[in-house]
Amino acid sequence: MKFNDFLDHLTHIKNKELGGLDAQFKLAPALRKKYSESMIRSKSPRRAAVLALFYPDETQTTRFLLTERASYKGTHSAQVSFPGGKTDLTDIDLQATALRETDEEVGLVPSEITVFRQLTDTYIPPSNFLVAPFMGYCTNKPSFVPNEEVANIIEVPLLDLLDDQSLTSMTMQTSYMDKIEVPCFKLNDYIVWGATAMMLAEIKDLIK
Repeated sequence: MKFNDFLDHLTHIKNKELGGLDAQFKLAPALRKKYSESMIRSKSPRRAAVLALFYPDETQTTRFLLTERASYKGTHSAQVSFPGGKTDLTDIDLQATALRETDEEVGLVPSEITVFRQLTDTYIPPSNFLVAPFMGYCTNKPSFVPNEEVANIIEVPLLDLLDDQSLTSMTMQTSYMDKIEVPCFKLNDYIVWGATAMMLAEIKDLIK
């Protein structure tokens, strides 16, 4: 999809009703589906926010940004995600969290980004975070400067997300799951699953 076509589609994306949990659960691990809204509230989850950033590449093809997290001793080590993180006392709202974290992780200042839509909150059971995803865009190809939290920058063509051939499933084993089959996207040869895949499922429904 050319970036001008993406921009022409923005009014539709802004106004279309969100798919919500119905859309997200298409790519949700079985573990996540066990948590009702009341169960989530009872756990008093910490708040966080992420940014799904869209932009043109050198050929004016629309891409969006994912990052591969650096390896560390933690729940989400080396996983693929959107730039983002937990709220800070200096953040005026969750959108500010998403923009600040994007600046810290990949070096894009908030003035370069236009935020145009907030998506459905996504709960992450292993770390007890309730994440607010936002969609934004840059009108020019960004120059990414990743910090130590980011192992790799992943620039995905939007059409690859919209292509159903990118959908698959994998057997995953983590510190909190033992050889569980999970639905996922395969994008740029990376497996994208869990909360990020759930957010992408809602984005896919919104754009299509």
